Amino acid sequence: MPRHIACLTFDFDAMSGFISRGMTSPSPISRGEFGANVGAPRILDLLKKYDVPSSWYIPGHTLETYLDQCKRVSDAGHEIGHHGWTHVPPAAMTREQEEAGLVRANEQIKKLTGTYAKGYRSPSWDLSPHSVELLLKHKFTYDSSMMGDDYTPYRVRLGDVIELEKPAVFGKPTKLIEMPVSWSLDDYPHFEFVRTNTTILPGNMNAHHVLQNWSDDFTYLRDHLDWGIITYTFHPFVIGRGHRMIVLEKLIRTLKDGGAVFMRLGDAAAEFEQRATDA
Repeated sequence: MPRHIACLTFDFDAMSGFISRGMTSPSPISRGEFGANVGAPRILDLLKKYDVPSSWYIPGHTLETYLDQCKRVSDAGHEIGHHGWTHVPPAAMTREQEEAGLVRANEQIKKLTGTYAKGYRSPSWDLSPHSVELLLKHKFTYDSSMMGDDYTPYRVRLGDVIELEKPAVFGKPTKLIEMPVSWSLDDYPHFEFVRTNTTILPGNMNAHHVLQNWSDDFTYLRDHLDWGIITYTFHPFVIGRGHRMIVLEKLIRTLKDGGAVFMRLGDAAAEFEQRATDA
């Protein structure tokens, strides 16, 4: 029987993403505050209205700064996943720094939920050469940072050797499951305006045009695969704006009308694992 799974995921960065870029003046900090104090409550109310489970990837910085808001996410039954301690990408860290942040944030997650996180999503979707080894060492069951498929999870490899002047040498698959993502299914690059000394991210796209992309990707899944998962990535300080909340609600309705089964990403990973075992 066909089964098409939709996973709504939220990267609850709050102000940590701005801090990691050195943007610590009052204006960028206030953008993070909006996500914590305005966007997140709106999202939780909307998810409750439609009885939609979701997954939230929360940096340790947010967990300690906004404990009450994070507790509300957990108390509502949503999955709490790992999103680093700060929002610094692992690729910009030493192995020691990356592992220290992994452990520190996971202890905070256990304090909040009673268990360590099963899922990990790297800040900025930029894993280091050490990330897979560390995730396996610390008993994560899935990662959601890579883009090697669109609707089908797969096993993460360990030991790739990638050099410019030589053919790629691929490592061996591990038991770690990849729950693939896409920038096209992420709200941030479409909607956020960010100006630094070196770059400008223009953002500010028409939300209804982006909605068409998001809904069409699910339509393709439904019409071409018997089983699959589509993973959307949102940020409370981005999607939480009024006109974008209208679009998020329309997306939920469209997915429901199209027969989508809403699941936490960790539960969807477990279903993939069971299907692989039964095959």
